[in-house]
Amino acid sequence: MEANASFEFQSLLKPIKTGRQDPTKDHGELGDPLSPMGRLFHRPGSSIYIMGFLGSKTAIDPRHFKAGVASAFLAYPRFTTKMRWVKTEVDIDQHVFFPKIEPKDTSNVGVDKFVEEYTRDLTGIPLDMSKPLWDVHVLNLDKMTTQGAMAVALFRFHHCIGDGMSLMSLFMSFTRKASDPTAKPSLPVFSRKKQQMDPESKRGRCLSFLGVLWNTLVDIFYLLATAFFLDDTPNPLKGPKDARQNIKFVKNITKTTLNDVVMGVVEAGVSRYLNRRYDEINGNKTKNNIGNLPQKLRFRATIYFNIRAVQGIQAVENMINKDSLARWGNQVGYVIYPFKIMLRDNNPLDYVYRAQTMMNRKKASMESYFSYHIGRFLLNAFGFKVVNSFHVASLPVKPTMWFSNMMGPQEEISIFGYPVAYLGCSCFGQTVALMIHVMSYAENLNFILSTDDDVISNSHELCNDLEQSLEVIKVAAIAKKNSEESKD
Repeated sequence: MEANASFEFQSLLKPIKTGRQDPTKDHGELGDPLSPMGRLFHRPGSSIYIMGFLGSKTAIDPRHFKAGVASAFLAYPRFTTKMRWVKTEVDIDQHVFFPKIEPKDTSNVGVDKFVEEYTRDLTGIPLDMSKPLWDVHVLNLDKMTTQGAMAVALFRFHHCIGDGMSLMSLFMSFTRKASDPTAKPSLPVFSRKKQQMDPESKRGRCLSFLGVLWNTLVDIFYLLATAFFLDDTPNPLKGPKDARQNIKFVKNITKTTLNDVVMGVVEAGVSRYLNRRYDEINGNKTKNNIGNLPQKLRFRATIYFNIRAVQGIQAVENMINKDSLARWGNQVGYVIYPFKIMLRDNNPLDYVYRAQTMMNRKKASMESYFSYHIGRFLLNAFGFKVVNSFHVASLPVKPTMWFSNMMGPQEEISIFGYPVAYLGCSCFGQTVALMIHVMSYAENLNFILSTDDDVISNSHELCNDLEQSLEVIKVAAIAKKNSEESKD
């Protein structure tokens, strides 16, 4: 569990003109306009980029890697077009870079710190708007990182190219199993939890529909209130290899889902961090560093959901099909998730149980679909300037943090023949001071933090709090298991 970088936020791209467009009109040299969601990711104060991290177990050969990137990326239009999707010639040498690294560069600060600082500096350099909006920076290192990488590839994409699901599908298409270089990696299987009620029961279906309807109405009201006036309480956040196995263990003991455990760990880690920060703000007046949290602290997260009709990672060939139910692009909506910031030292598993209750409620609501379609409707109906004044139709700024997770390859993979040591992804350019991404790779689970250094100068401490919270929750799960076994 680590902070791959502390990202500095700023408006990186010039604003573009948007408005109602006739989809049947030939735009000629101007190219096709951005999609409604693509425009939301490219506006003043919130030009958002996706950054992917890939650690290779071996050094990467520049010519071989560039040839692989060219064959993998240039077959798809959004990687060969400029803003407004204007077709252009692509010079791969202007998109894939191998900076020269001297031994003294890594020996002075350490190889891990060097990679982190390079990543942070890279977030302050905007992509060239005269070229397709992506690039790759490959760092061939003289020493191995703590995660076993001799080279690190940093992929930058403007979010208007596509969302995480689109890019992950593309990534999976040109990788191969590390154990079998000729076989594509297995796609993660998405399965919905079966409903407990009798599917033939008319009464049960009616109650389920009414529950979804009620939850949706409440969530829409909450969403609108957040857009217009409901802000979070000002707070210090506003402005390990076995992690996956530990989370699976807690999931099995508590009979919840992986997402429930992850959200419980995040709530516990944030509570631990805020408790310590409030103690520092108050002059370390409390004993044992407890009881520092305000009584009424509104702290919410914006959680992003894939709203495609077909869930899970799909083959990229299916996503680029116009008739696909899992089309390429930015098919994401969001929900407002309220945290209960408090210390639960007596029973840490309550973090997980509360997360399960909240996530089940959010799943039984159409809030994410509403947030997506209201933005799409208002953009098409009134244009960008009107939408920019209504945060419900754009990206939320009042919640304290953003959260997203991504299921990666289930087994170890290679890219263009290079074995992959680790994977991760994050965003930068957003208007909130904290974003947490959770991404799995084989048996590993990484928490990647994107932070504003002016607000959160000690992001490594927050990472430590997340790691410690997972350990505390795991210990509580072990105690619960032992207690249940002793009763038997």
